[in-house]
Amino acid sequence: MAPIGPNLAATVMSLWLVQDDRQVANVNQSSAVRTLNPYRPPLWLLLVAASMVTSLSLGVRSTFGLFLDPIVDSTTITKPQFALAIAIQNLIWGLGQPIAGALADRYGSARVLTMGAALYGAGLLMVAKTASAFGLYLSAGLLVGIAISAASFTVVLASVGRTVAPQRRSMALGIVTAMGSVGQFVLVPVVQRLIDSWGWITAVQFLAVAILGIVIVAPVMRQGGSERNQQNPALDDPGHLVDDLNRARRSVSYYLLNFAFFVCGFHVTFIGIHLVSYAEGVGESRRTAALALSLIGLFNIVGSFTAGALGGRYSKTRLLSIIYFGRAVVIAGFVMIPITRPSIIIFGAAIGLLWLSTVPLTSGIVMGQFGPTHAGTLFGVVFLSHQLGAFGGAWLGGALAERAGSYMPVWWIAVGLGVAAAAAHLFIDEGPQPARPNTGQPDPKPMVLSEST
Repeated sequence: MAPIGPNLAATVMSLWLVQDDRQVANVNQSSAVRTLNPYRPPLWLLLVAASMVTSLSLGVRSTFGLFLDPIVDSTTITKPQFALAIAIQNLIWGLGQPIAGALADRYGSARVLTMGAALYGAGLLMVAKTASAFGLYLSAGLLVGIAISAASFTVVLASVGRTVAPQRRSMALGIVTAMGSVGQFVLVPVVQRLIDSWGWITAVQFLAVAILGIVIVAPVMRQGGSERNQQNPALDDPGHLVDDLNRARRSVSYYLLNFAFFVCGFHVTFIGIHLVSYAEGVGESRRTAALALSLIGLFNIVGSFTAGALGGRYSKTRLLSIIYFGRAVVIAGFVMIPITRPSIIIFGAAIGLLWLSTVPLTSGIVMGQFGPTHAGTLFGVVFLSHQLGAFGGAWLGGALAERAGSYMPVWWIAVGLGVAAAAAHLFIDEGPQPARPNTGQPDPKPMVLSEST
């Protein structure tokens, strides 16, 4: 299904980006880029394509929680087994992300995204044919996890971040992240309707076809990789990446950023996978919870765009501290008041404002700390921490709910983690980290695209 958001986004982005290159590029830089990189899509087109990729990838993934009860009810798979399959998926996604980021840095994002989309579709088709826990671990867990690592917004954001000038980078990352939620807003109610009318197998098959839309737009993002490295041949030297990884290894701020993104992964995966089951367990309908998930996607558009805009003007670490503390407050309020249809809907809207607004700010901090050269790899490492948290949120939610008969302990764990992440960001230095040892080469300037081909 083609997301509707990027059509609207194109108009907004073209107005914002029309003078971006005039403010940033100079004649010598532009002529050098034209000579060394024959393919240069208009910047607005790149961001539309990036938005479509994230919209499909995140939109499809956001529907997985809708399948928990239908699969449990129609197969021998139990709730903890389903939760473990999604936890495995998130872990594999995280482990594969630095590798996918490095491949995209080296060979270009288009090839990595195309491969990921193909694996994504194959994994979903396998899910539709499985009826055992092992089959679910292999399909929804292993194969889809590998696929998402290659077809995720992390690869996309690194590509966009390398392209856009630093003063516009935070806004660009916010736009792409925000548009990614259009897929969630559109696909969640559509998939719920398909499940209700045609069954969960048909719904999964629909998603397997929809995800192949990434293959159509991926060629727009083929800039990067070897073409980009022609501007600085030293980037082909593996030692250059090792130097940046050593800088990260010595940075306390980088470790704190990893911890905070761990918390982000715990929050969004626990809520995304278990909210529907939680609502049904307290007497509310699945459709109400599905509506809340859809509203999370809608309000995340506002939250991510706003975070990206504010990140270009104010301290990203302070903004992230506010976001994580806001999550803790919203979750605590949700579990302390009686659960009703209005409270679930309000919770979806409120948590949606804080949902992925962490992404443009966190990726922007990584690029500010280490430069855009190996952004895919370094943000991939941070994203691995996110997925370790996602593993905990998915698995712990199912395991504790089954053992304790309630999701309440996990909700309060989420509150405590939110407060801890908010505190951690008060001690993060978002400026450049200590320079690479034994090298006199500065980070290359980002490639700036022209307004038209």
